[in-house]
Amino acid sequence: MSLLANHPERAEIVAQLHRNIVLRRLPDDAFGELEPLLSVVDYRKADVLLTQGAHDMEQYFVIDGVLKRVVSNPEGKEMILRFAAEDDMDTSYAAWRLRTPAPYSIRAVTKARVAKLPLPQWAEYLERHPALKEDFEYEVMFLMSEVMAHTITLHLLDAPGRVHRFLRKHPELAERVPKKELASYLNLSAETLSRLKHAGKI
Repeated sequence: MSLLANHPERAEIVAQLHRNIVLRRLPDDAFGELEPLLSVVDYRKADVLLTQGAHDMEQYFVIDGVLKRVVSNPEGKEMILRFAAEDDMDTSYAAWRLRTPAPYSIRAVTKARVAKLPLPQWAEYLERHPALKEDFEYEVMFLMSEVMAHTITLHLLDAPGRVHRFLRKHPELAERVPKKELASYLNLSAETLSRLKHAGKI
């Protein structure tokens, strides 16, 4: 882990963060205020950023790679709720505001680079920048809505329909997410996904 301000690739990382879905409208002076708060971390595939049930939570901005939200039951069965790649973000902000444990884990699907800061610091920063807070809270609500829509899709669409919806909504991830992870996200077995592809149904 390295502070962004001291990172040897600082200029490149700052340029990438300026394209982030939450930070892209941030004025330079406000970004300058955020920069000393950010740490840059390189994660390996399958590394855990946030553990379901944790109380210490952070805000994540994806610089490179793919992350996933995963919820697990006590028996260890997992469900992938969403993926996040470059210029996206992930968070457990709603749980933190409600003072409840993190309802899901966040893990690296691929090798990933992330800029992060503790949620208490992020919340303090947001209070000083109301326009950013509005943009961020809208994005949090949008992501919650997307997760809900995905969950409904798993019940309403057949297997090919689920795959087609993913390809339509997330074409940039189709070749980057391992087939096993994609099958899990779509509540299919890897074998079913492979059969659909070979049969020309997807």
